[in-house]
Amino acid sequence: MSTRAATYEAVVRRREQLSEHLVRLELGGPGLAGFASTGIPDEWVALVPPGQFQSRYYTVRSWDPEAASLVLDVVVHDVGLVTEWVRTDCAGQICTVSDPKGSFAMPPEATWLMLVGDLTALPAMARIAASAQVPVHAWAEVPDAEELSDYLAPLEGVRWLPQPGDGASNLADAVAGIDWPTGDGYFWMAGESAQMRAIRKHLMRERRLPSTAYDVMGYWRGGTARQPRAVDPGPIWRTGKAAGKTDEQIWADYDEARES
Repeated sequence: MSTRAATYEAVVRRREQLSEHLVRLELGGPGLAGFASTGIPDEWVALVPPGQFQSRYYTVRSWDPEAASLVLDVVVHDVGLVTEWVRTDCAGQICTVSDPKGSFAMPPEATWLMLVGDLTALPAMARIAASAQVPVHAWAEVPDAEELSDYLAPLEGVRWLPQPGDGASNLADAVAGIDWPTGDGYFWMAGESAQMRAIRKHLMRERRLPSTAYDVMGYWRGGTARQPRAVDPGPIWRTGKAAGKTDEQIWADYDEARES
Protein backbone atom coordinates (compact mmCIF):
# COMPACT_ATOMS: atom_id res chain seq x y z
CA MET A 1 0.00 0.00 0.00
CA SER A 2 1.41 3.43 -0.98
CA THR A 3 1.71 6.12 1.65
CA ARG A 4 0.68 9.70 1.08
CA ALA A 5 3.53 12.22 1.15
CA ALA A 6 3.63 14.43 4.23
CA THR A 7 2.64 18.07 3.76
CA TYR A 8 3.64 21.24 5.61
CA GLU A 9 2.10 24.68 5.96
CA ALA A 10 4.60 27.44 5.21
CA VAL A 11 4.49 31.22 5.41
CA VAL A 12 5.85 33.28 2.52
CA ARG A 13 8.56 35.25 4.30
CA ARG A 14 9.78 37.08 1.22
CA ARG A 15 8.97 37.53 -2.46
CA GLU A 16 11.72 38.69 -4.84
CA GLN A 17 11.46 39.38 -8.58
CA LEU A 18 14.66 37.87 -10.00
CA SER A 19 13.73 38.65 -13.60
CA GLU A 20 10.64 39.33 -15.67
CA HIS A 21 9.92 35.60 -15.77
CA LEU A 22 11.34 34.31 -12.48
CA VAL A 23 10.12 34.99 -8.92
CA ARG A 24 11.84 33.81 -5.73
CA LEU A 25 9.77 32.77 -2.73
CA GLU A 26 11.33 32.24 0.67
CA LEU A 27 9.06 30.04 2.77
CA GLY A 28 9.37 29.47 6.51
CA GLY A 29 7.53 29.28 9.79
CA PRO A 30 6.83 26.63 12.44
CA GLY A 31 4.72 24.64 9.98
CA LEU A 32 7.92 23.44 8.32
CA ALA A 33 8.96 21.53 11.44
CA GLY A 34 9.82 18.03 10.30
CA PHE A 35 10.62 19.02 6.73
CA ALA A 36 13.94 17.47 5.66
CA SER A 37 15.95 17.63 2.46
CA THR A 38 16.73 14.40 0.61
CA GLY A 39 20.21 15.74 -0.12
CA ILE A 40 19.58 15.14 -3.84
CA PRO A 41 20.37 18.42 -5.66
CA ASP A 42 17.45 18.31 -8.12
CA GLU A 43 14.83 17.56 -5.44
CA TRP A 44 11.35 19.01 -5.90
CA VAL A 45 8.28 19.66 -3.77
CA ALA A 46 4.57 19.96 -4.54
CA LEU A 47 3.36 23.52 -3.91
CA VAL A 48 -0.30 24.33 -3.23
CA PRO A 49 -1.15 28.08 -3.28
CA PRO A 50 -3.55 29.52 -0.67
CA GLY A 51 -7.18 28.61 -1.26
CA GLN A 52 -6.35 25.93 -3.84
CA PHE A 53 -6.38 22.13 -3.83
CA GLN A 54 -4.28 21.43 -6.91
CA SER A 55 -0.49 21.40 -6.74
CA ARG A 56 2.40 22.23 -9.04
CA TYR A 57 5.95 20.95 -8.64
CA TYR A 58 9.04 23.13 -8.09
CA THR A 59 12.71 22.46 -7.51
CA VAL A 60 14.09 23.32 -4.09
CA ARG A 61 16.59 26.09 -4.73
CA SER A 62 17.86 25.90 -1.16
CA TRP A 63 16.93 24.62 2.28
CA ASP A 64 18.37 25.96 5.55
CA PRO A 65 17.18 23.72 8.39
CA GLU A 66 18.50 26.03 11.13
CA ALA A 67 16.53 28.99 9.80
CA ALA A 68 13.66 26.79 8.56
CA SER A 69 14.06 28.60 5.23
CA LEU A 70 12.86 26.91 2.04
CA VAL A 71 13.57 28.81 -1.19
CA LEU A 72 11.68 28.12 -4.41
CA ASP A 73 12.24 29.96 -7.70
CA VAL A 74 8.97 30.03 -9.65
CA VAL A 75 8.73 30.55 -13.41
CA VAL A 76 6.05 33.08 -14.32
CA HIS A 77 4.13 32.00 -17.44
CA ASP A 78 1.35 33.85 -19.24
CA VAL A 79 -1.24 31.99 -17.14
CA GLY A 80 -1.13 29.29 -14.51
CA LEU A 81 -2.24 28.16 -11.06
CA VAL A 82 0.88 29.37 -9.24
CA THR A 83 1.71 32.14 -11.73
CA GLU A 84 -1.41 34.11 -10.87
CA TRP A 85 -0.55 33.87 -7.17
CA VAL A 86 3.15 34.81 -7.30
CA ARG A 87 2.37 37.87 -9.40
CA THR A 88 0.68 39.31 -6.33
CA ASP A 89 2.29 40.61 -3.15
CA CYS A 90 2.03 37.20 -1.51
CA ALA A 91 4.39 37.84 1.43
CA GLY A 92 2.75 36.74 4.67
CA GLN A 93 0.38 34.29 3.00
CA ILE A 94 0.29 30.59 3.84
CA CYS A 95 0.84 27.84 1.27
CA THR A 96 1.42 24.09 1.48
CA VAL A 97 4.46 22.07 0.40
CA SER A 98 5.13 18.35 0.36
CA ASP A 99 8.10 16.21 1.31
CA PRO A 100 10.78 16.49 -1.39
CA LYS A 101 11.81 13.90 -3.97
CA GLY A 102 14.82 13.87 -6.31
CA SER A 103 16.29 11.80 -9.13
CA PHE A 104 19.85 13.06 -9.78
CA ALA A 105 22.23 10.08 -9.57
CA MET A 106 25.62 10.73 -11.15
CA PRO A 107 27.83 7.61 -11.22
CA PRO A 108 30.97 7.90 -9.07
CA GLU A 109 33.17 7.15 -12.07
CA ALA A 110 31.87 10.12 -14.11
CA THR A 111 34.65 12.57 -15.03
CA TRP A 112 32.42 15.40 -16.28
CA LEU A 113 28.87 16.68 -15.88
CA MET A 114 26.68 18.17 -18.60
CA LEU A 115 23.65 20.28 -17.62
CA VAL A 116 21.04 21.40 -20.15
CA GLY A 117 17.70 23.01 -19.44
CA ASP A 118 15.27 25.84 -19.90
CA LEU A 119 14.11 28.41 -17.36
CA THR A 120 12.23 25.81 -15.31
CA ALA A 121 15.46 23.80 -14.93
CA LEU A 122 17.68 26.69 -13.74
CA PRO A 123 17.16 26.13 -9.98
CA ALA A 124 18.17 22.47 -10.26
CA MET A 125 21.08 23.32 -12.57
CA ALA A 126 22.40 25.88 -10.08
CA ARG A 127 22.13 23.52 -7.14
CA ILE A 128 23.65 20.58 -9.03
CA ALA A 129 26.56 22.71 -10.27
CA ALA A 130 27.28 23.97 -6.76
CA SER A 131 27.69 20.41 -5.50
CA ALA A 132 29.67 19.05 -8.47
CA GLN A 133 33.20 17.75 -7.98
CA VAL A 134 33.92 17.38 -11.72
CA PRO A 135 34.07 19.87 -14.66
CA VAL A 136 30.59 21.14 -15.54
CA HIS A 137 29.35 22.10 -19.02
CA ALA A 138 26.02 23.96 -19.13
CA TRP A 139 23.49 25.14 -21.70
CA ALA A 140 20.52 27.25 -20.55
CA GLU A 141 17.56 28.32 -22.71
CA VAL A 142 15.96 31.40 -21.13
CA PRO A 143 13.95 34.45 -22.27
CA ASP A 144 15.95 36.98 -20.22
CA ALA A 145 19.62 35.92 -20.17
CA GLU A 146 20.97 39.39 -19.27
CA GLU A 147 18.87 39.53 -16.09
CA LEU A 148 19.90 36.00 -15.13
CA SER A 149 23.56 36.10 -16.14
CA ASP A 150 24.68 35.59 -12.52
CA TYR A 151 22.15 32.88 -11.67
CA LEU A 152 24.54 30.00 -12.40
CA ALA A 153 27.59 31.75 -10.91
CA PRO A 154 30.32 30.80 -10.17
CA LEU A 155 29.89 28.32 -13.02
CA GLU A 156 31.88 29.63 -16.01
CA GLY A 157 31.30 29.22 -19.72
CA VAL A 158 27.52 28.82 -19.59
CA ARG A 159 26.00 28.81 -23.09
CA TRP A 160 22.91 31.01 -22.87
CA LEU A 161 20.37 30.12 -25.56
CA PRO A 162 17.39 32.32 -26.53
CA GLN A 163 14.00 30.84 -25.71
CA PRO A 164 11.73 30.98 -28.80
CA GLY A 165 8.68 32.00 -26.75
CA ASP A 166 6.44 31.03 -23.86
CA GLY A 167 5.34 27.44 -24.38
CA ALA A 168 8.12 26.72 -26.90
CA SER A 169 11.65 25.29 -26.81
CA ASN A 170 14.47 24.36 -29.21
CA LEU A 171 16.62 22.38 -26.82
CA ALA A 172 16.49 19.18 -28.88
CA ASP A 173 18.33 20.95 -31.72
CA ALA A 174 20.84 22.38 -29.26
CA VAL A 175 21.65 18.96 -27.81
CA ALA A 176 22.01 17.44 -31.29
CA GLY A 177 24.77 19.96 -31.99
CA ILE A 178 26.76 19.51 -28.77
CA ASP A 179 30.47 18.68 -29.01
CA TRP A 180 30.71 16.04 -26.28
CA PRO A 181 33.64 15.77 -23.86
CA THR A 182 35.78 12.64 -23.95
CA GLY A 183 35.55 9.93 -21.33
CA ASP A 184 32.62 8.84 -19.18
CA GLY A 185 30.33 11.53 -17.81
CA TYR A 186 26.77 12.27 -16.76
CA PHE A 187 24.10 14.18 -18.67
CA TRP A 188 21.27 15.88 -16.74
CA MET A 189 18.50 17.78 -18.45
CA ALA A 190 15.00 19.11 -17.80
CA GLY A 191 12.47 21.10 -19.77
CA GLU A 192 9.51 20.76 -22.13
CA SER A 193 8.26 17.17 -22.34
CA ALA A 194 8.23 16.71 -26.14
CA GLN A 195 11.77 18.12 -26.35
CA MET A 196 12.88 15.76 -23.59
CA ARG A 197 11.46 12.74 -25.42
CA ALA A 198 13.36 13.68 -28.57
CA ILE A 199 16.56 14.19 -26.60
CA ARG A 200 16.17 10.90 -24.75
CA LYS A 201 15.85 9.09 -28.08
CA HIS A 202 18.97 10.91 -29.31
CA LEU A 203 20.94 9.79 -26.26
CA MET A 204 19.80 6.19 -26.62
CA ARG A 205 19.96 5.79 -30.41
CA GLU A 206 22.67 8.20 -31.56
CA ARG A 207 24.91 8.55 -28.52
CA ARG A 208 24.14 4.99 -27.32
CA LEU A 209 24.51 6.04 -23.70
CA PRO A 210 23.61 3.57 -20.95
CA SER A 211 20.60 4.58 -18.87
CA THR A 212 22.87 5.23 -15.87
CA ALA A 213 24.67 7.98 -17.80
CA TYR A 214 21.77 10.42 -18.07
CA ASP A 215 18.62 11.78 -16.45
CA VAL A 216 16.19 13.62 -18.73
CA MET A 217 13.07 15.00 -17.06
CA GLY A 218 9.96 16.51 -18.65
CA TYR A 219 8.97 19.42 -16.39
CA TRP A 220 6.14 20.88 -18.50
CA ARG A 221 4.19 20.50 -21.75
CA GLY A 222 4.30 22.98 -24.58
CA GLY A 223 1.02 24.63 -25.52
CA THR A 224 -0.51 24.21 -22.06
CA ALA A 225 -0.44 26.25 -18.90
CA ARG A 226 -0.35 23.25 -16.59
CA GLN A 227 2.88 21.72 -15.37
CA PRO A 228 2.79 17.89 -15.38
CA ARG A 229 2.82 16.15 -12.04
CA ALA A 230 6.23 14.92 -10.97
CA VAL A 231 6.41 11.13 -11.17
CA ASP A 232 9.00 9.06 -9.37
CA PRO A 233 10.86 7.18 -12.15
CA GLY A 234 12.18 4.51 -9.77
CA PRO A 235 9.10 2.23 -9.56
CA ILE A 236 8.45 2.56 -13.31
CA TRP A 237 12.07 1.65 -14.04
CA ARG A 238 12.06 -1.39 -11.76
CA THR A 239 8.70 -2.63 -13.08
CA GLY A 240 9.84 -2.21 -16.68
CA LYS A 241 13.10 -4.04 -16.11
CA ALA A 242 11.30 -6.87 -14.35
CA ALA A 243 9.00 -7.15 -17.38
CA GLY A 244 11.97 -7.31 -19.75
CA LYS A 245 11.27 -3.96 -21.41
CA THR A 246 13.93 -1.96 -23.23
CA ASP A 247 15.15 1.40 -21.91
CA GLU A 248 13.18 3.17 -24.63
CA GLN A 249 9.96 1.34 -23.70
CA ILE A 250 10.44 2.16 -20.03
CA TRP A 251 10.97 5.85 -20.77
CA ALA A 252 7.82 5.81 -22.93
CA ASP A 253 5.92 4.41 -19.94
CA TYR A 254 7.42 7.15 -17.78
CA ASP A 255 6.35 9.90 -20.20
CA GLU A 256 2.84 8.47 -20.35
CA ALA A 257 2.63 8.40 -16.55
CA ARG A 258 3.71 12.05 -16.31
CA GLU A 259 1.11 13.19 -18.81
CA SER A 260 -1.82 11.14 -17.49
